[in-house]
Amino acid sequence: MREIFAGLPWWVKWIAVPVIALVVFGGLIANVVGFVIGVLFKVLLFVALVGGLIYVVRKFTSSSSSRSDW
Repeated sequence: MREIFAGLPWWVKWIAVPVIALVVFGGLIANVVGFVIGVLFKVLLFVALVGGLIYVVRKFTSSSSSRSDW
């Protein structure tokens, strides 16, 4: 690979090739990033819902003997 880029100017290696890669694979990269963000959002939502459920269950079970604070 180094032999291919050896005689080329610096701007071909550091500007033209990455721009061509972004044009060719841009849609794929956007889909992967969108998928990862979607999965992270769903994981965060799951953690928040489970945490809320645990909080409500613990509050309900701890006050089952005395329901003055529920």
